[in-house]
Amino acid sequence: MTGRALGRRAAVNAVMFGLCGACALVSMSFLLAILGYIAFKGFSALSWSFLVNLPKPVGEAGGGIANAVIGSAKVVGLAGALGIPLGVAGAVYLAEYGNGRVGFWLRYAADVVNGVPSIVMGIFAYTVVVLPMGHFSGLAGSCALAGILVPMVMRTTEEFIRLVPSSVREAALALGLPRWKVVLRVVLPTASRGILTASLLGLSRVAGETAPLIFTAFGNRFMDSGMRQPVETLPHQIFTYAVSPYPDWHAQAWAAAFLLLMFVLAVNVAARLLLRPSAGAPS
Repeated sequence: MTGRALGRRAAVNAVMFGLCGACALVSMSFLLAILGYIAFKGFSALSWSFLVNLPKPVGEAGGGIANAVIGSAKVVGLAGALGIPLGVAGAVYLAEYGNGRVGFWLRYAADVVNGVPSIVMGIFAYTVVVLPMGHFSGLAGSCALAGILVPMVMRTTEEFIRLVPSSVREAALALGLPRWKVVLRVVLPTASRGILTASLLGLSRVAGETAPLIFTAFGNRFMDSGMRQPVETLPHQIFTYAVSPYPDWHAQAWAAAFLLLMFVLAVNVAARLLLRPSAGAPS
């Protein structure tokens, strides 16, 4: 290859590298502008009393989001308890036994459900949970979020399980262990950090969903009396306050959005730390 051709390739490479860098910079600028604006608007309205008090009556200044914080923790926690075990079980089947037609259709169904708008999942949960119960409830909200969580955890966890070397499975099988014990005692512990990461990322995703909760949990301006009653959540309260005509509620919506943003950021940082190779591990 001549020096002229090498120079032309180097020039094209430099131009394309610069274009990619410029596009990445523009994308990051928009993201940082949005995050910075939320932090600027929300941090000024954030206070301890805002976190521990209940909302004030309509038109009265002050109040807090204690009911929404506790409600979100309960709804998202129950969604995780329902969805994560099912997602991990499905991932184990797909990674270890799902090479046939059933596995193909299960992957296809999970990918389709992953692409379904969350409001559709909310309508589905409204039909199968809220209508038979006869009223809105936190349980219905958790079921809607679990429906979003299951395929997400399933497909992500499957990839982590597939990363476990085949030699590890073969070594365990060579010792005479049955296949199910190899999966339970060797494969899953080896992939545990990836499974935990997939679960955390899934929880951070569903924690910010609003549309399914409008049709299911519905909201509650008081401290709820149980998961079989309407429950307030942070996304729903942000939506309610943002569309209201009261400036004080707008400020509280920004503060609640900032709090939710910090939660999602903390979960994503935790997931990145879990995926980071440990000291002394082979690269």
